[in-house]
Amino acid sequence: MKLATVTHDGRMKAVLVGPDATTVWPLEDMLGRPVPDLTSIIAELDAIKPRLKPTGAGLPLSAVKIEAPIPRPARNVMCVGKNYHEHAREFTKSGFDSSASSVADAIPTAPIIFTKVPECVVANGADIRYPAGVSDSLDYEAELAVIIGRGGRGISKADAYSHICGYTIVNDVTARDLQGRHKQWFLAKSLDTFCPMGPWLVTADAVDPANLGVKCWVNDELRQNANTRDLIFDIPTLIETISAGLTLRPGDIIATGTPAGVGIGFSPPKFLQRGDRVTIEIEGLGRLSNKVA
Repeated sequence: MKLATVTHDGRMKAVLVGPDATTVWPLEDMLGRPVPDLTSIIAELDAIKPRLKPTGAGLPLSAVKIEAPIPRPARNVMCVGKNYHEHAREFTKSGFDSSASSVADAIPTAPIIFTKVPECVVANGADIRYPAGVSDSLDYEAELAVIIGRGGRGISKADAYSHICGYTIVNDVTARDLQGRHKQWFLAKSLDTFCPMGPWLVTADAVDPANLGVKCWVNDELRQNANTRDLIFDIPTLIETISAGLTLRPGDIIATGTPAGVGIGFSPPKFLQRGDRVTIEIEGLGRLSNKVA
């Protein structure tokens, strides 16, 4: 099942997306109450899912404006650094990695967790704003993102998947020069528009997150091509690690890391330029495409 947040007739609405992604149906028509975005139903999604069935002709997708599935997360987006083996090596070789002293130390022994501010989330099709005067080393990172549906603290690996309501795509845009200068990742990854997300939420029952192809193009050049089976720390490990002392809440988002092929991994680096288009495709989740403006 695909769910999205859209703007239609001047209002934001949560919608059901048809299998061919050409038609949507507002959830308010199925539930008999306003549903302004997916955030408002995340906690009850499992209970209401049987009621989410198309009614009538629906609306053409072209008649609505797609927003990020969770347009403004209630808390920072949680992210995982260096979570694919080859990316960990390319990043450590780049000289921008403050988490490792040498290539021999490239593979982390525990998940590296950082966050991005909620305000940097933008939708599929929105512009990534080039931060003139702040950074000239913009990079892309294609990532599978987990959306928590049932909160909890001290969640075990065995129970982790039962706390997930769905998945989406995130582009963890990064200012590499800021990342290197400040010796940490928060500021470099939280600039305005630095978290494109979408196009929709695909419910957990429709996805095998341990075996999804992940691809990223810059313009027409395929830069990243991997599979989530190559994660260093799998999703249950990430949820167990984060929730050990931090209570996860419905609507929390965890971006699981990016594979090799980011701009900083090339010699010389291939940083994003004004006018570039970054397109990310994750198997079963659709495409997220944004232009640098």
